[in-house]
Order: sequence, then structure tokens, then C-alpha cells
Amino acid sequence: MDFDIPAEVVAYLDVLDGFITSEIEPLQAEDDNERFFDHRREHARTDWDNDGLPRQEWENLLGDMRRLADAAGHYRFALPADVGGSDGTNLQMAIIREHLATRGLGLHNDLQNESSIVGNHPFIKMMIAKGTGAQKAEFIEVSLTGKRRVAFGLTEPNHGSDATHLEATAVRDGDEWVINGDKRFNTGMHHATHDMVYVRTSGEAGDADGITCFLVPTDSPGVELGTFWWTFNMPTDHPDVHFTDVRVGDDAIFGELGRGLELANMFVHENRIRQAASSLGAAQHCINVAVEYAKERKPFGKPLWLNQAIQFPLAELQTEAAMLRALIRQTAWHMDKYDHMEVTDQVSMCNYRANRLVCNAADQAMQTCGGIGYTRHMPFEHIYRHHRRYRITEGAEEIQIRRVAGIMFGKQAKR
Repeated sequence: MDFDIPAEVVAYLDVLDGFITSEIEPLQAEDDNERFFDHRREHARTDWDNDGLPRQEWENLLGDMRRLADAAGHYRFALPADVGGSDGTNLQMAIIREHLATRGLGLHNDLQNESSIVGNHPFIKMMIAKGTGAQKAEFIEVSLTGKRRVAFGLTEPNHGSDATHLEATAVRDGDEWVINGDKRFNTGMHHATHDMVYVRTSGEAGDADGITCFLVPTDSPGVELGTFWWTFNMPTDHPDVHFTDVRVGDDAIFGELGRGLELANMFVHENRIRQAASSLGAAQHCINVAVEYAKERKPFGKPLWLNQAIQFPLAELQTEAAMLRALIRQTAWHMDKYDHMEVTDQVSMCNYRANRLVCNAADQAMQTCGGIGYTRHMPFEHIYRHHRRYRITEGAEEIQIRRVAGIMFGKQAKR
């Protein structure tokens, strides 16, 4: 096996770096846009008097970045050529997303919003794989240009990790379905035009079959936004959503009737492997910044790095990063060769360990840099607050460990 990064990917990383320097960094420097990335970032991004939602200026800037990246041919890199992409592989995306996160905070790759010059498009991939011809025509291009936004409604107030016990239901009434129930942490609903709502249409609580995904227009009668939950990492766009006698037709069914969890698995696998690579890159950034600080800082008349109490924790983090890098790239490569469910346990391994690593790296970097590391003038608190959520979202790490163990001991099948 050849473990070198393919030459074409190395060349593309150089192209991306050049694009960031020539197009994205000047945009970030305009009109005090730096306020969204320096010590003012959380305040600048958050409309504290409007439910803690993202400020419009912040979201407009992200939109400008995406348009520049799309015009340059980068934004759709991972998508098929027939929708304007470059047929990018999972392995290529793992390398690219790690590289962009290793560069540090910036408009080129703001992971708080899953926004990057090289986009992560799980909904588009789901639509390509499972959408009807009419749905593809209706959703793909306008979703990529931002004219249509689709949220993801799976979690409920009484059911988070166990998606087989959903209480939300859809019942057929003639030619329509009537949806009732509540969703929680329904991210992006403040500006979504549609919501992927997962509800039970048949079967009993605990059954994997019988759950269906509906594409529900958010302006439908009976759709009501509830509490926007303020989180450790603001701004917030994670509300409760209430569905009361919401009517949709069969054309709103996304994927197969009763097979919605297959779509949900596709969504989380696409996100988990990208998040793992991004968390690895953010962890490497923390390590790199801490190492440079330890070289320059000279307490008691000698460089800080000469102390083993400084060297050893960073060396252990560097070692873990190297091991994870190998696992993430191997798993991404396997995802390119096989169905994603064949490597579901490896995806979980990558995700929960990378998310744990970046939290540990941010914490240790903060400790290495001392008082100045604790301030918002360094990146560590922002990286920690953002990536800490990934130890819960997309499947809590305990659930992912459970999946690994279930496959190890034969309790779960990979497919």
C-alpha cells in the first residue's frame, strides 16, 4: 500500500491555499469582518436580543464566501460532475478538511457553521442516492446556491440517541399524510425552507423499520418554532419545532416509506467522517500553536519547551493525532470502496476519538500558553467550545462506542 498523499491532492491543497490568500483573506479583512474571527467573534456573530440567533451580517458573509468558492470550482468538490462537482472521494475530502482546519480560524473554514470553501453536502448526497427525479430537480441546484435550505429533524424532547422510539407520527388521510409531534435541536430552522422530519408511519416503538422521512415546507400550516436553546457555543440555531396536523402528500416522502433510518445513517456517516478529519485538523492547529508558544516563551530565563511537563503532554497529543490520521484516512478509503454501512464501526471510532482529541488538545494548549491561552485572543476556547458539541451531536460518543462494541460482540450487524 502507498501511504503518500496522492500528488494530485497535494497540488490541489496548494491551489486551495492560493485561493484563500487571493480571495478569502481579502474578504475577511473587509469592513471589519475580522470581528467575526478575533476576540470579538462570539459577540459579533450573535444577535443576543433576537433569541441568540446568528446575526444577519455574519450569515451574509458566509454566503459571500460560499459564492466565491463555488465560482472558483471548490465548493462542490465532493459532488458528482453532473451537479457541478469534481467527483471528490472520501479520502480526498478527509485530507482536505484536515488541511483547512489545521490552518486555524478563518472564513475559509468556519466549522461552527459547517461552512467551508470545500463544502460538506450530506443532504445533496442523500438526494442523489434516494431522491425522486422530481425531488432532485426541485432541490439540488437551489440548495447548493442557498436559495433553498433544508434542516434535519430527528431528535425529540424525549428521544435523542435512540431514534427507533420516535413519538412523532404521520398517519395517512386519503391522499395526504398528517404529521404530529415535536422535534428538538432542529438546527437551521430559523432560515430553513424545508425540514427533513423523521416520524413513525408504521410498526412499534423500538422497530428500526416503520420510520419515514418527509420533506416538509417550513411555511406549512401547523409548523411552529419553539424555544431556541442557548448553547455552550453561541450563536444558536437549534430550536424546538412543533408539528400539529401538518399535511403533506406522497411527493414529500424522501427515500422509501418506512426506511427513513437508512437516510439518517447516510447523513451521520457523511458528517462523522468529515467531522473526524476537521477535529483532527483543529487539534493539530492547537498543538502547533502551543509548540510555537513554548519555543518563544522564556520563564526563569530558559525556553518553556525545555520542561518535560510541557514537552510530554504535547508529544502524546502529537502521537495520538498521527494514529488518528492513519485511521481516518484508511476509513475514508474504505468508504470509497464499500458501502458506508460496511465500515460503520470504523467511522464511529474515527469520530468519537477525533472529537475527544481536539477537546484535549485545546485544553492542553490553553494550559501550555497559560493566562494568555485562557483569553479569547487565542483560538483555544473557541475551538474547545465548538468541538465539545460533537462529543454529543451526530451520535454521542457513548452511542458510537456502543456501536463499535455491538459489532465486536456480534450484537449488531454492520448492515
